[in-house]
Amino acid sequence: MTIPNDVEQLISGMADALGARLREQHIDKPIMIGVHSGGVWVAERLHRLLALDEPLGTLDISFYRDDFTRIGMNPQVKPSNLPLSIDDRHIVLVDDVLYTGRTIRAALNEIFDYGRPAAVMLAVLVDRGGRELPVQADITGKRIALRPDQHIKLAGPDGLALSISAAPEK
Repeated sequence: MTIPNDVEQLISGMADALGARLREQHIDKPIMIGVHSGGVWVAERLHRLLALDEPLGTLDISFYRDDFTRIGMNPQVKPSNLPLSIDDRHIVLVDDVLYTGRTIRAALNEIFDYGRPAAVMLAVLVDRGGRELPVQADITGKRIALRPDQHIKLAGPDGLALSISAAPEK
């Protein structure tokens, strides 16, 4: 089932809110980092809309997942790329869907392996609830309440679209 909304419009609203938050906190050169894959797609658009000067960073958290031993190796592991030192820098971490908080925990672990940022702000396209860890987004495009047996997925990178499906049977 496709969700009736315009993802680009959600991202535009996120850019407005994020820009306001950055100005309010006097952060003029943040480093934006997207989590592969959907978070990178959202981050690319936010980065462009905000006209950020610093290059966009990307993370693949496959090796940092706490379920790595259960799910095995992801055959589409992509390299992480943080083009600048993150020490004492303000980071905007971007992901497509916030659910349990475990992906964000893994992303933070990887970021801290690269250095010690001044602060990390979290921006997510969709917050679907169901947290297992104390993680909260600073900027959210949309909040959607889903049943535990449902999943939400961002398709892209061209023509971004959100869809909801039932979880596959185990």
